[in-house]
Amino acid sequence: MNNTQSTELIFELSRPGRRCHRLPACDVPATQSLGDLIPSEHLAAKPPALPEVSEIDLIRHYTNLSARNMSIDTNFYPLGSCTMKYNPKRHERLAALPGFASLHPLQDDATTQGMLELLFDMQNYLAEISGLPAVSLQPAAGAQGELTALFVAAAYFRDKGETHRRKVLVPDSAHGTNPASAALAGFDTVTVKSNAKGLVDIEDLKAKLGNDVAVFMITNPNTLGLFETQIKTITDMLHAVGALVYLDGANMNAILGITRPGDFGADMQHYNVHKTFTGPHGGGGPGSGPIAVRDFLAPYLPAPVVVKDGDRFRLNFDMPKSIGRVRSFFGNVGILFRGYCYIRTLGPDGLREVSEQAVLNANYLRARVAEAFDVPHAGPCMHEFVASARNLLRERKVRAMDICKRLLDYGFHAPTVYFPLVVAEALMMEPTETESKETLDAFADTLIAIKGEDPELVRTAPHTHVITRPDEVKAAKEPVLRWTAS
Repeated sequence: MNNTQSTELIFELSRPGRRCHRLPACDVPATQSLGDLIPSEHLAAKPPALPEVSEIDLIRHYTNLSARNMSIDTNFYPLGSCTMKYNPKRHERLAALPGFASLHPLQDDATTQGMLELLFDMQNYLAEISGLPAVSLQPAAGAQGELTALFVAAAYFRDKGETHRRKVLVPDSAHGTNPASAALAGFDTVTVKSNAKGLVDIEDLKAKLGNDVAVFMITNPNTLGLFETQIKTITDMLHAVGALVYLDGANMNAILGITRPGDFGADMQHYNVHKTFTGPHGGGGPGSGPIAVRDFLAPYLPAPVVVKDGDRFRLNFDMPKSIGRVRSFFGNVGILFRGYCYIRTLGPDGLREVSEQAVLNANYLRARVAEAFDVPHAGPCMHEFVASARNLLRERKVRAMDICKRLLDYGFHAPTVYFPLVVAEALMMEPTETESKETLDAFADTLIAIKGEDPELVRTAPHTHVITRPDEVKAAKEPVLRWTAS
């Protein structure tokens, strides 16, 4: 913005009288004033100070802004644990069909039978994939899904009269949302250590078990990209003391069609629909975090759920033990629709192939990255792995964050950095199943090249973008989210 311009020229391109759209004439009867229709405190004293530009200027402005963004459609996006998967465009077209996109959540069930049937089938698909028979599609994101599952667990124990169960056990490699969800659900969090192999330390778990434990929250595969090989031992230990096992389903992309959480002892889990199946998730949303639970937990699920009566479908609100709603209306059906399309397109064999390809890609990239970086835990990994820049920090004073910023100059999005906390200078990478060998090689070659670059060049990156390094602490504490006319 050029601050020397007068107030009539808000943006550089603005010129008085230019238009890209002309609103229709006001249809309020001349005998009625706006003050009669809208309370005066809601009326603006003057028109908003918007730029006056032509349509082509407006289109170019936003198109050029969009070209500055990194996205899964424009760049390799190896964001470990967040799984930035490619979203098939056919799902976007299908989700936009008027018969689905134009539905209103307050319509009568009789007028939404197609959508209700789709959601009923989605409940069944998620139940089959997880090995857990009861499903709620209502939670709006993965973090809300795990919180909802803990609300369900709390209601279950209250119903049993076991309110003394106040502890939730969480591995030290867990996603940060796990202890946060436990606290919001009214539990006390106890951390369980990892062993030298990056897996749950069974002896430490054993020492912290007791009849005051309600839930053990475990991610499997875990955030180090490792499958918890002793998972059945762990679930048996929890069940022996009357506790439940919650499976953080963030990493389901690695085990689709290969194993099921219900089969290895989990009692509850959530899905991240955009991570495991498909759904646009850049910029933090939208999301959907359905949960699946064992049948004895089904009465406590959020209401409503979709049920089938004869050949008709309806929303069932008659659930007296339900924890109640966790989201308005039924949930984010637009994302659920896309996930449904993904499952129907691929089928059981295709879902298994997704996971096999994701695991293959991760292990290939891991082997390439290990040519230059420390990879603390022995392979094979699952769909992701964690490397470390600690040697580079010690030898050249270059941190993991510096490497991530330098990757931007080469057209790659950064991997997840400084997580999980159990690895110093962590670089967490997840290539997903859709990336080619050529892309993985180009990324690995770039990482290796960055390691050999002049340290000052890396520490001051990026060098090819509109901005270099903002004050990230200030940006987080004082975000500027609204444009204000000067």
